[in-house]
Amino acid sequence: MRVITTIRKFIKPQAMKKSKYICILLFLLPVIAIAQQPWFKSSALVNNWKNVGNTGFSAGQADWTSLAFNPLDDKPYVAYVDLANDFKATVMMFDGTNWVNVGSPGFSSGEAEFTCLAFSPSGQPYVAYADYNLFHKTSVMKFDGTNWVYVGTPGFSAWFAGYVNLKFDSSGQPYVAYMDYGNSMYTTVMKFDGANWVNVGSPGFSAGIALSVSLAIDLNGLPYVSYSDDGNSKKATVMKFNGTNWVNVGSAGFSSDTVSDLSLAFSPSGQPYVAYQDWANFKKATVMKFDGTNWENVGSPGFSAGEADYESLVFSRSGEAFLAFRDDAHSEKASLMKFDGINWISIGILGFSSGTEDYTSLAFNRSDQPYVAYSDRVSNYNATVMKYDSTFIGINEQTQSNFMIYPNPATDKITIQSPSTPVNTQLSIMNLNSQELITQKISEPKSIINISTLPNGLYFIRLTNDKTVEVAKFIKQ
Repeated sequence: MRVITTIRKFIKPQAMKKSKYICILLFLLPVIAIAQQPWFKSSALVNNWKNVGNTGFSAGQADWTSLAFNPLDDKPYVAYVDLANDFKATVMMFDGTNWVNVGSPGFSSGEAEFTCLAFSPSGQPYVAYADYNLFHKTSVMKFDGTNWVYVGTPGFSAWFAGYVNLKFDSSGQPYVAYMDYGNSMYTTVMKFDGANWVNVGSPGFSAGIALSVSLAIDLNGLPYVSYSDDGNSKKATVMKFNGTNWVNVGSAGFSSDTVSDLSLAFSPSGQPYVAYQDWANFKKATVMKFDGTNWENVGSPGFSAGEADYESLVFSRSGEAFLAFRDDAHSEKASLMKFDGINWISIGILGFSSGTEDYTSLAFNRSDQPYVAYSDRVSNYNATVMKYDSTFIGINEQTQSNFMIYPNPATDKITIQSPSTPVNTQLSIMNLNSQELITQKISEPKSIINISTLPNGLYFIRLTNDKTVEVAKFIKQ
């Protein structure tokens, strides 16, 4: 039986939280489809969540799953605490067919906790974790192409570390944030200067005990942290390093009540957002953003149907906020929602995983396709990764279409051109959730459509007439 570590005496396992590092690049090319089925008049989008490789692909139970994409080859990697290898850290990669080990499984010298995976800009995987062999201090390791090696001194934090987070700035410098038992369980951030791990500002800089610490780096390379602030009734606080000191971003304790499971992220424009389990709203999901002066709600507070655990907030390159979480209103399965500018809407069905899950981690590939990793209770708590596919059904897909869309990507207008357009052809523009946003009749070989009101993202165009249904994709940016 595993020895219960001291850190577990202070923190409930479900309240522990890691941060997720995301490298999001968008190189989407338009995908064209055509239908030539007589008298087929309409087609609906099917929202499919599909397994990436086998379900439960890890050798044994996987805790603290952390998902990220290699920025060089766009392959998904998962780091986790590997119970099949004595609770040590393991990283696996999907090679297009199977999940394979990256280096040796169970590569850490001893038990690991709070595993957090991130990629350097050069595509090298790093893992940060609380190192059980070194009094639960923070260690960081990287894969050198053959082996996992320490980055700086192993166990470099002052003492026990909780909620270990790892991020890179744009220059490739790694940062870690954690709850620092060597400094009264306050927050500490450190960075690697090429030789040593050094403090960023003062260690233990938060005003009180910091739970559920989450780290993010802004566009200028400055680190921010969010946490449940014990000095402010466990409400949400966000702080940033201004180059000299750590200062509050807006008011400390800005949430309406106690929070947990925080996840901090920046929009592509550099605006900080924080998601959390909102105790003022029955532990449902709430997301807030900082408008430069105050923190304001993004959509309705407590927008999830029920309690939301293991929240993972990520932005697509097109600027949309996505939140993955364990959804207690749907049998503790995984759910993914995004903010459409007004409301939080589901991506596919809510509760898409086959069963209950833990340690939800969200990441996007270059095509802005969402992937979610988790510990899969249906598969004996082994690791599973799923991705979201949105496709049309009832259509015989071909490699070309009878109409062209240009420019693609577009900003304000698109032109739809066809050799011949039957009278009363119905045009529909739909988002990834099958919602028709623009509909109109067209009858000319060339039509210009105003898309300036559409949010940035991926859309489908469907042309329907008496004999055919033609479908294509375009990007609004």
